[in-house]
Amino acid sequence: MMMHSSRTKHYLHCLLFLTVIIFFEIFAGGIKVLNGGAFVPATDINPWVQYGYCGASILYILRLITFLPLPQVLFNFIGLTFYNAFPDKVILKGSPLLAPFICIRVVTRGDFPKLVKNNINRNLNKCLDTGLENFLIEVVTDKPLGVEQHRRIREVVVPAEYHTKSGALFKARALQYCLEEKVNILSDNDWVVHLDEETLLTENSVRGILNFVMDGKHPFGQGLITYANEEVVNWITTLADSFRVTDDMGKLKLQFLMFHKPLFSWKGSFVVTQLAAEKSVSFDNGLDGSIAEDCFFAMKAYSENYSFNFIEGEMWEKSPFTLWDFMQQRKRWIQGILLVVHSKAIPFRYKFFLTCACYSWLTLPLSVSNLILASRFPIPCPPMMDFLCAFIGAVNIYMFVFGVIKSFTVYRFGLARFLLCVFGAVIVIPFNLVIENIAVIWGIFGKKHKFYVVNKSTGSPLTV
Repeated sequence: MMMHSSRTKHYLHCLLFLTVIIFFEIFAGGIKVLNGGAFVPATDINPWVQYGYCGASILYILRLITFLPLPQVLFNFIGLTFYNAFPDKVILKGSPLLAPFICIRVVTRGDFPKLVKNNINRNLNKCLDTGLENFLIEVVTDKPLGVEQHRRIREVVVPAEYHTKSGALFKARALQYCLEEKVNILSDNDWVVHLDEETLLTENSVRGILNFVMDGKHPFGQGLITYANEEVVNWITTLADSFRVTDDMGKLKLQFLMFHKPLFSWKGSFVVTQLAAEKSVSFDNGLDGSIAEDCFFAMKAYSENYSFNFIEGEMWEKSPFTLWDFMQQRKRWIQGILLVVHSKAIPFRYKFFLTCACYSWLTLPLSVSNLILASRFPIPCPPMMDFLCAFIGAVNIYMFVFGVIKSFTVYRFGLARFLLCVFGAVIVIPFNLVIENIAVIWGIFGKKHKFYVVNKSTGSPLTV
């Protein structure tokens, strides 16, 4: 019965997805239903005469820029439809007693000790409730936290005088410190689960991790993170982050399950690695690998032919509490990924899809300008070009909607509030575009090697 319900939800989601795409195609003119209209059809205009060669060239270049997101849009579309978007409860495929040793590693600057301690206790209890036996929770911090003594908890304080060989900073420096011979207490066959200080485990994610490490076919793995669990602190940023939930279920899932490669990189949390492989790749990647250390690590591992897989289950995090933090977070991601894309340490053939994704983000202000220019200065385009432009827009809009459907439930909120959340996800799209555009411009012209720490607890945010 549960399996039937899961498939039914997936089929309904696919139906809704196709409905949104068809509706948007007709609305945006990607599919021509009616001829004529109040505006002059673009096909009756000679743009080279109407706007001049310079003006027409600019308009066509701007239209072509909108195709940069096409690879990741196709990955999201295929991933969301090809794989069940509403999987059932994760079932253990073996006994937890037979699982290899797992270290759950939390990296923090140590500015929010209460948050870290609370989450350590919650994650410890969740592991025990799920039947996990061979594990340790390791907290890596720049400042002593005074974590309670426990045989399953270890606090590692990174000395202020510690320097990596390449000069890696911030989170990359802390992660590399854990791999030093005098600090590391794990064996090469052990596994590490990397979490941010606010990340919470669920029983499904623990079972998914157990299945992944007992399978042992791939040294690296990652799963889904959702942001709307328990108390929602900021509804605007949480609804905006619904896009990231869909991105995990579409692009991330497809690249790992079908190709077993981080074609578009991965996130920095809910990362599972085998220690030997992590030590081989390392986090000691200089300044360019210190802003988006997760992205640099994934692309370096990809270039060294390591394989990846998708992990079932989900973990919980919080979206930024303020719009300022939300914008700063996006700015750091843009700058960090741009540094990875331009790094000579990773061959371009491994970064092609990441480069497309990065530059589709960087050219977002130019892509958004097409919303105004297409109506004010119409240009004739091949039907397939119009269709694909509308398809890209439709998929991106649906990603906000599906992220809400995946994050919120009717049982939790009731039908009226649930539908209000779905509507809110659409309403928040213009806000998200404004914030992303500001972050892009700031990211391009701002200082690149800064690491902004988003505040997920009480107190003030910090810039390091």
